[in-house]
Amino acid sequence: MPENKEELINDLIQFELDPYGYVMYNWEWGQGELADQDGPDEWQIKLLIDIGDKLKKGELVNFEDVIQEAVASGHGIGKSALVAWVIKWGLDTLEDTRIVVTANTEKQLTNKTWPELQKWHRLSLTKDLFVCTAIAIYSNDKAHEKNWRADAVPWSVNNTEAFAGLHNKGKRIIVIFDEASAIDDKIWEVTEGALTDADTQIIWLAFGNPTRNTGRFRECWRKLRGLWKTWEVDSRSAKVSNKKQIQKWLNTYGEDSDFFKVRVRGMFPTQSAKQFISTVLVDGAYGRFLRPEQYNFAPKIITCDPAWSGDDELVIAMRQGLAFKILRTMEKNDNDVLIANIIAQYEDEEQADAVFIDGGYGTGILSAGHTMGRKHWLLVWFNEKSPDPGCLNMRAYIWDQTKEWLKQGGSIPKDQVLYEDLIGPETVPRLDGKKQLMSKEEMKDDLGLPSPNRGDSLALSFAFPVQKKNSGLGNKPQFYTNGTTKYTPFKR
Repeated sequence: MPENKEELINDLIQFELDPYGYVMYNWEWGQGELADQDGPDEWQIKLLIDIGDKLKKGELVNFEDVIQEAVASGHGIGKSALVAWVIKWGLDTLEDTRIVVTANTEKQLTNKTWPELQKWHRLSLTKDLFVCTAIAIYSNDKAHEKNWRADAVPWSVNNTEAFAGLHNKGKRIIVIFDEASAIDDKIWEVTEGALTDADTQIIWLAFGNPTRNTGRFRECWRKLRGLWKTWEVDSRSAKVSNKKQIQKWLNTYGEDSDFFKVRVRGMFPTQSAKQFISTVLVDGAYGRFLRPEQYNFAPKIITCDPAWSGDDELVIAMRQGLAFKILRTMEKNDNDVLIANIIAQYEDEEQADAVFIDGGYGTGILSAGHTMGRKHWLLVWFNEKSPDPGCLNMRAYIWDQTKEWLKQGGSIPKDQVLYEDLIGPETVPRLDGKKQLMSKEEMKDDLGLPSPNRGDSLALSFAFPVQKKNSGLGNKPQFYTNGTTKYTPFKR
C-alpha cells in the first residue's frame, strides 16, 4: 500500500495501459470485505488483458483504432463489477479522462450499475481522489471536475446530444453500454459517429444478456463482427454465479433451450424469450424464390400503414398468396388526398382485388378514396375484436396469421427494415392465455424499437378474406364478415 498521495499517483501512472495490473493493485484482495476474493474471474482477466494489449499496440500507431469489446453473458457472472473496475481504471490512470455510461433503462443505470461502482470506489485505494455521487464520479480537484469524470447518462432517441458530443482529443474516452441488447440502434449509431478523435485512447464496451436477436448488440456477432471483439461468458464458469439455481434451470428447461442459452450460456436465442415471430422463420422467408405459378392464382391485396409520428414512415405494400413486396415508402404525410391517389394508382396498375388501410391514422385516406369511388376500400382497426378467440384483438390476429403464412412458405423481399420489423414485436403474457402483442408505444418506450410499419403492412393483408374479382362472383372483390367462414389466407 502506498504511504502517501504522491506515491499513490506515481504508482497509478504505471497502469495507464494495464487495466488488469491496476485492478490487482487498487483493491486489497483477500482482506476486509474482499476476504473471500483473490482477484478477478478468469473471463474478467482475459478481457482486461485484451484491452491492455490493444492499448500497448495502439501506443505505436497513435491510438488510431477504437477498442470495441462486446460481452454476451448469462446471469450472475460479475459483469457490474467489471464495469466498475474499468470506470475506476479509466479515471485513476489518465488525467482528464471522460467516461459515459448508459444502460437499457434509467432504473438499471441508477439502481444496479452505479451502486456497484459506488461499492468498488469505496473499497479502493483511490477513493479520496474522486467524488462519487448517485449519477457521476469526478475529480476532487476543482480545476478538473468538469473534464475528469464519468457520468451515468440515460439514453433517449429524442435526445442524443450526450452521445454525439463524445470528444476528448489527446486524452481518453470510454463509453460503456450496460444491458446493451435493449439500447436503441440510434444511440449506437450516434456514438459510433462521435468516436473519431485522433491521437486519443477510445474504448467502447458493450455488456448484456443476449435476450434479442435484433439490433446492434446482436450484430456485433454478425455483420459488425469485424469491428468488435466478442465474448460469450457461460454463467457456469463464473466464480460468483449461483450454481444451485443454474442446475434448477438446467433440469427444468434443458441445455439447448432458448431460456438456458440466454440466462446461462450467454448465447443468443433461436427466438428471443418474448419474440413473437422467430428469426428462423424470417430468415427462411428472406429473399425466398417463388415460381409465378406458386402465387399468381391468388388475389392481390394492397395495404397501407400510415405513419404514426414524425419518426415513422408510411408504407404501401402488396401481397399475392405467398408473395409479398413493398410498393412504396414515404415520410409521414398528412395529405390524405395525395396518399389516396397513390394507392388508387397502384390498385389500377396491379388490378388489385382489395385495399386494406390501418384505421389508426387512415380514416382520412379512406374518406378520400371513397370520394374517388373506391367504396370497397376497408379500414382495419387493430383494437377491434379478433375473428380468432385465441387472439386478444385484430392486431394479434393478423400478426398470428403472418407467422402462419411464413411457416407455409411466404416470401419477403431482401429488405433489412422489414426483416427487423418482423422479428421485433414481443408478446405480452396473459393469464387467460390469449395472444397479445406489445403495443407500438410500448415497443418505442420500453424497448427502444421503432414502429414496425413495414411488418404491419404485411400483417394488414390478413385482416379479411378476399377472392379474386374474376372468380365468378362478379367484378367486385368479395369480403366476408369475420367469423362467418373458415378461411386460410395463404392457401389456394
